[in-house]
Amino acid sequence: MELPWEKLVGLTTDGAPAMCGHRSGLVAKIREKMQEENATGELTAYHCIIHQEALCGKALKMEHVMSIITRTVNFIRAKGLNHRQFKAFLTELETEHGDLPYHTEVRWLSQGKVLQRCFELREEICLFLDSKGKDTTQLRDEMFLCEMAFLCDITSHLNAMNLQLQGRDHVISDMYSTVKAFKTKLTLWETQMRKENLSHFPSCQTMKEKLSTSAFPSAQLADKIGMLAADFRRRFADFEAQKSRLELLGNPFAVDVESSPPNLQMELIDLQCNDALRAKYAAVGAAEFARFLPDTMPQLRIQAAQTLSMFGSTYLCEQLFFSLMNLNKTSHRSRLTAEHLHSILRISSAQSLTPNIDELVEKMGHHQVSPSTSNK
Repeated sequence: MELPWEKLVGLTTDGAPAMCGHRSGLVAKIREKMQEENATGELTAYHCIIHQEALCGKALKMEHVMSIITRTVNFIRAKGLNHRQFKAFLTELETEHGDLPYHTEVRWLSQGKVLQRCFELREEICLFLDSKGKDTTQLRDEMFLCEMAFLCDITSHLNAMNLQLQGRDHVISDMYSTVKAFKTKLTLWETQMRKENLSHFPSCQTMKEKLSTSAFPSAQLADKIGMLAADFRRRFADFEAQKSRLELLGNPFAVDVESSPPNLQMELIDLQCNDALRAKYAAVGAAEFARFLPDTMPQLRIQAAQTLSMFGSTYLCEQLFFSLMNLNKTSHRSRLTAEHLHSILRISSAQSLTPNIDELVEKMGHHQVSPSTSNK
């Protein structure tokens, strides 16, 4: 593609040794290549944020709960007869939900809907399994139900964070803020759980109210939240190293000038004392504000451009995949050339595209229409 190496500022990996190895990994090889090409820029390599979040979820070590739920759901959904009878059973009981989602072995966070529905239909599921002669001892166990409720709530919180990370036009400073906020929430949840304050865990609150003999295992579940918080801190440590850079993009007017790099200090003072630019920042936001930095602030412009190039690409990738799927379904797909596909994908992947009508008209030229033709 002949892209200039000095333009490369960021590289996202999946954290595998083949990608991050100090000697033979992709990151190391690219840094060697940049040195050979005399590229002056510094390469920032970081682990995919959404992938790390999914890995953090596994730190809870609650596979024993999920395996029982998976086995139960698959028993109901795997055979058509069982599935039809279960739906008829729910209709007869006039439950809020009329079916159970099918579970597949995909990413950990995708199990959220299955968990939520199973918890809400836990009594109906046990009754149905009893009618089929299945053992429901584990599904009725109070400790298991407490763990299931906790897993349901914490997965819901993780899913909410995941959706925030996948939005359109997200730059790395936005994603860092989302992760930082979630780490703060985990600290609060751990403290509240130890005090049996279940304000943010509705399923756990439901179970606590229904417990008959044993007490709610708040200390044990608080330890689980602590494990999750520790894993978040460990996995996102590479972003903490870029904290000052990300904060500079997020809100340059709140950055401490003295602790900033020397090449940015004078420009930062000029920026923070400029009321017109401060008003523009308040109007357009952090991501768009870089476009309005004047030529008298070249270092800030370069810094902003480098940081903005590290944007969230999940939405963009899904948008491209959706465009390709639509092209496969059209009746004109056999007539699409490589050039057509290239143009279509460029248009569909554009973050914001405004056609220059005047220029297009100028290129088309002026066509004379004869009176005889126009009267027909």
